[in-house]
Amino acid sequence: MVCTLDIQIPVHFIGAGGIGMSALAQILLSRGHRVSGSDRRLSPAMESLKSAGMVAFDSQVAANFQALDHLDRPSPIVVISSAIPDHNPELVAARDRQLEVWHRSDLLAALIDQQPSIAIAGSHGKTTTSTVVTTLLHGAGEDPTAVIGGIVPCYGSNGHAGHGRLLVAEADESDGSLVKFGASLGVITNLELDHTDHYRDLDDLIATLQRFGHGCKRLLANQDDPILSEHFQADAWWSIQRSDNVDFAGLPVALEGDRTIADLYEQGNFVGQISLPMPGLHNLSNTIGALAACRMEGVPLEHLISHIPALKTPGRRFDYRGDWQGRQIVDDYAHHPSEVAATLDMANLMVSSGRSPLPRSPQRLVAVFQPHRYSRTQEFQNQFAEALISAELVLLAPVFSAGEAEMPGVNSEALASIMQELSTNQSVLVASTMDELVTLVKEHSLPDDLVLAMGAGDVNSLWSRLSQSSSEGQTPCPPALAA
Repeated sequence: MVCTLDIQIPVHFIGAGGIGMSALAQILLSRGHRVSGSDRRLSPAMESLKSAGMVAFDSQVAANFQALDHLDRPSPIVVISSAIPDHNPELVAARDRQLEVWHRSDLLAALIDQQPSIAIAGSHGKTTTSTVVTTLLHGAGEDPTAVIGGIVPCYGSNGHAGHGRLLVAEADESDGSLVKFGASLGVITNLELDHTDHYRDLDDLIATLQRFGHGCKRLLANQDDPILSEHFQADAWWSIQRSDNVDFAGLPVALEGDRTIADLYEQGNFVGQISLPMPGLHNLSNTIGALAACRMEGVPLEHLISHIPALKTPGRRFDYRGDWQGRQIVDDYAHHPSEVAATLDMANLMVSSGRSPLPRSPQRLVAVFQPHRYSRTQEFQNQFAEALISAELVLLAPVFSAGEAEMPGVNSEALASIMQELSTNQSVLVASTMDELVTLVKEHSLPDDLVLAMGAGDVNSLWSRLSQSSSEGQTPCPPALAA
């Protein structure tokens, strides 16, 4: 379906508070569209949209459309995400009324069609790469429109309606809908099997991303990823491992706990050196991909390099939340084995090097992990175990189902058993509830620990739960460090 936006037609979002939906709603409001939206509660995202002019509902019921009828305006287009089931009462009512229903990807595709665009896809690093592209373009005076799956620090929002030439969009592969996007420049960071609730196997995922690449006018990809280099034909490649036979490269010179120093190359020629304030090879690769995308869109290199020292990761990507009784609490979205391994490698480097972007260099790493989805946990339990044993102490939360039915034998206890088989000295404790997880953190962590909470579920509530449980010894995150 080819969807065309008409500013005269209102747009109603079912589930407007979601990270992807709220970005789209914010952009439409900024561009003068009449927007309404519902969610199960008036979350901070909903309150922000309401303040921007959205008609907000705190429940997803048929009566919302009756309320909209009284606003004396045309019937709205209804936008949903893959998280909205067919039996949702509000969606059922919309279809009973024969309203036009779009998937959020249809709306994003319509926005992408309106202007030159950069769409960033891949199994890992999409949000960070999209954020770095957006931040660099913003610093270079390009004022891009941005639709990102995380909070972009320079905007304090996941959606921004810019006045510049370009639109930057994170292209989510989880439901396959990114094949609708016809971006001017497509970017693929890497490819690895995930979302096994949607994809049959790796070949199915590869075929979907190939369709995405073919739909873009130009394609930029990561040469270091073996699946991309074998199965994709890109217009340009980047690497952090080699500078020959690639279009863009950033070769690490020094890996430290608070930064990465790298030499930059274009077409094999040395063009400068950067000091990236985001440690870890994964962040270096994401940044080189972002720089390459900006360069392919014609932005002068000197306009980009000068803004690299100010780069920050998006929200929930090694996000320092605050100090609780001497423990530095960090929140991270890592929920795939490769992401967990990369995040732990970065945290361990901070401990071993004595250098860190945190207020103090941590003395020990405590990993708090919440498996996300039974299907993912079952598929990758051995890989999760191998990644997690790099932490001195691991605390496991119950599996966050994300709406999936429980699978027999797939749980955090089984994951802990595999970890202990791999490393007989491994310290791992399992919580049966989130309240018990908080108790484990209190009882087993020490002052000067880095307590790193990882997962895509409600483990991100660890900081607030600790804060609420004790008001002593607690220092909130200073604004300069908030991601």
